[in-house]
Parts: sequence; structure tokens; C-alpha cells
Amino acid sequence: MVELRKLTTNDGTDVFEMVQEIGKGENGFTNSLYSEDFSIFQEKLVRNYEMSEGINLKPQFVPQTIYWLYVDGKPVGYGKLRHYLNQHLLQHGGNIGYAIRPMDRGKGYARILLKKLVQESKEKRIDQVLLTCYESNKASIKVIESNGGELRDKKDGDCFYWINTN
Repeated sequence: MVELRKLTTNDGTDVFEMVQEIGKGENGFTNSLYSEDFSIFQEKLVRNYEMSEGINLKPQFVPQTIYWLYVDGKPVGYGKLRHYLNQHLLQHGGNIGYAIRPMDRGKGYARILLKKLVQESKEKRIDQVLLTCYESNKASIKVIESNGGELRDKKDGDCFYWINTN
């Protein structure tokens, strides 16, 4: 069974271990939840929950909701959905970022995760979402295009894809 779960402040060691395996980030994805200490991870959960509600946002930040992708009761990846774009996000990051834990890559989970994140975007009344990825990241390009991503620009090795949510 595949399900998308919204981050909660009570998420446990299963999610912590997945975040650890993903590492600090790669291919332009920053794993902002990464920590080697579980108590710091729990603090980051609280900050990210607040961010999803628009509470205590730092300047230049926008509300962002984090979702975990679970398969058969195990977290296999996560995605970030930014509720709207500012000037910085139009150039770096876009509305959606995602990562799959290394041992679960190549199984189609990124495609499923992105599809579900696009559905969440629609529920938040976001008409189209921007995703950026490195031109060299062929796997992510395939995932984005399989979800209806339309390449609208390339700049300095970055691809800018838009997906209509309607």
C-alpha cells in the first residue's frame, strides 16, 4: 500500500532513519531535516510544522509542507511543497523538491511521490508548479516529464519545468 503522510511533530525513528540515509542532499535537493541527533531532528520537525502553517517564517521563506511517502508501512522518500513562489524560488528550487532513500531508488517511487505532490498542489489551489533540476539529472528529468512536466527554460545547467495541476 502506498500513502502520502503529512509531516507531524510526532514522526519517529522510521522517518529519522530514512532522512539519515538520504543524507545532507544531492542533485540540488537540500535535506533540511538531516541531523545526526534524534532530538535535533525532532526540533526540526517542529520548525517545519510551523513553516507549513506560516508561523515564524524567516525573511524570504514561504510556507512549505513536507510529506512522507510510505510504501507498505515504511517511509521511502519525502517531498517539499512550497505553497507559492517568491523571486528566489523562481530561480532556485521551485514549488516542489523530493528525494527517495537510496535503497528504494529505481522502483518508481519518485514518479508516484511527484504525482501525489502535484495532487496536493491542486488541493491547495496552486494552478501550476515549478520544479527545477540539474540538466545532468536524467532520472529526475524522466520523473518530471512522466508527470506532465513541460520544459520552459534552461539556465546555467538547470532545467525549469512547469506542471499544470488541473
